[in-house]
Amino acid sequence: MAGQSNARPIIIKRKKIIKGGGHHGGAWKVAYADFVTAMMAFFLLMWILGATTEKQRKGVADYFSPTIPINRVSGGGEGMFGGDSVFSEQTMPQSGTGASDRSPTEQNQARGENADAEAQAAAQIASVEKALTALGGESMTMEAALRHVVTKVTDEGLVIEIFDLQEAPLFAEGTDDPQPVLRDIAKMLAEVLGLASNSVAVNGYVKAYPIMMIDNPVWDLSAARAQAMRDLIQTAGLPANRVQRISGYADHKPVTADPTAIRNNRVEVILLRRDR
Repeated sequence: MAGQSNARPIIIKRKKIIKGGGHHGGAWKVAYADFVTAMMAFFLLMWILGATTEKQRKGVADYFSPTIPINRVSGGGEGMFGGDSVFSEQTMPQSGTGASDRSPTEQNQARGENADAEAQAAAQIASVEKALTALGGESMTMEAALRHVVTKVTDEGLVIEIFDLQEAPLFAEGTDDPQPVLRDIAKMLAEVLGLASNSVAVNGYVKAYPIMMIDNPVWDLSAARAQAMRDLIQTAGLPANRVQRISGYADHKPVTADPTAIRNNRVEVILLRRDR
């Protein structure tokens, strides 16, 4: 009994072991959110590149380009020099681009002149388009003539497209002999084109013939119709020196799924932009 009373008590310790591979926290969510944001930005960039023209992309790039110089002209601060650096060419208030109104740099002066010219050209194109649309309510003859006309603004300028209707062709079949409706349209165009001073181009297109021909007339016919249109608008009052080019595209640029459709018989009068 004495031996048993001197024995040490047995203590059993149970350790709780947590195995790995369980929940690691929310760090992965942050990484995933960054990945999704990056992919969204990438696809947005791809969409913008595909949905804009070269000039629009240049405008966006110019918007984000730095225009404030860090030397010679403007210090950009509010200190004792009023925003000027000690290297300022003159002690006069500077503009945000580092060139004063009284003494602009050649680069900024040219940039301002180009911007003014582009704005003026855009205004002239808009005025021509508006005037052409307004002619539709003047008479039944004008209304009937404008059924042949659609306009669109492209990088090249204002495109005025005049096309055949099934019941009212612009030219006699297979010739460059203009019909009365085209003569009426040419008078309208000469009037509205007089609102601008931009150069003009004339393009001719014809429908494709359904069968192979030994002597396919599409090239000669499209060019001849463009020449006829040029002659009509010049006779109606457009100065000859404003016509920059005449082109015949044959049947190579159809506007319908069926290249033989009469809708492909058309001429385009283009009010070109200043930089063309």
